[in-house]
Amino acid sequence: MNEIVQKQSSFSPSGVGGILVTGGTGFLGSYIIKALVEKNYAVRAIRRSNNLPAYIPMEIFNKVEWVEGDVLDVVSLEDAMEGIDTVIHSAAIVSFSGREQKKMYKVNVEGTANTVNMALEKNTRRFVHISSIAAIGRNADGGHVNEEKKWEDNKLNTHYAKSKYKSELEVWRGISEGLNAVILNPSTILGYGDWNTGSSAIFKNVYNEFKWYTSGINGFVDVEDVAAAAILLMESDITAERFIINGDNWPFRKLMDTMADCFGKKKPSGQATPLMLNTAWRVEKIKSLFTGKKPLLTKESAKVATSKTWFDNDKFLKTFPQFPFTPLEQTIRKACSKYAAQL
Repeated sequence: MNEIVQKQSSFSPSGVGGILVTGGTGFLGSYIIKALVEKNYAVRAIRRSNNLPAYIPMEIFNKVEWVEGDVLDVVSLEDAMEGIDTVIHSAAIVSFSGREQKKMYKVNVEGTANTVNMALEKNTRRFVHISSIAAIGRNADGGHVNEEKKWEDNKLNTHYAKSKYKSELEVWRGISEGLNAVILNPSTILGYGDWNTGSSAIFKNVYNEFKWYTSGINGFVDVEDVAAAAILLMESDITAERFIINGDNWPFRKLMDTMADCFGKKKPSGQATPLMLNTAWRVEKIKSLFTGKKPLLTKESAKVATSKTWFDNDKFLKTFPQFPFTPLEQTIRKACSKYAAQL
């Protein structure tokens, strides 16, 4: 087996054996690990480097059995799954940049296929797939979306959405071959993380008094709520089902205004029109060619920013009626306090 950084018992609560988390150093994956460790589960996780996120206490990571590997490396994946009872597959690339499309499809689709295939080969008892509401897709005219929505090709679907849809198909294929799996479709995940990347970058933009807001409406959910939901579904006997994990549906303007209030910063004052956004993403694309940095806005992220979509969480709440989704304002307040403290 590849190098094991830290070892511990392979037994956990509720008769569940060791749990493998892919994507364990990512934003959501690291919070899933934290929640599992706090419930005394035996956790193994794959990582590609020694870098661990600073927003999770090191005493949590010290209780994890780390394996050097990658979901694209079948040999390391086979080693990582040896003796594993349950897999929580959260490894994925989230990007709206054209530069990362090829890598994103490879990790999200091929990486998921590899993980599903290995879980089947190892007769893994349970498989939890972290998908995205992007895999369900958006309606061209906006409106409400639930688990019954069928994927349809339209201009609102980003390449990230397409990659997650295709990766989810690999899980459904695995289910048809006997995999005991359940799928989570979280909305945009917010919380305390690395505010230089992903959805956490919204906090940094607001802190820096970015002056523009968009007209879109979107679903948002606390990162710790998604981690808790993943464990609840892992512990259940539900299989061959998908669940939208969404806390609140808010306009982007309300989201940014609330963040600005929490930081004590100026609120965005101007609405970015579709024409402005179309100009802005083109300018960002040209700038990125010269700087080598990721553009702040892309053609795809501009589409999402103006989409007005509400995501329903009724199915999950009917299944787990006592689940306490964190109010979005509380999530923002807590995260802003932690981001401000790190400066």
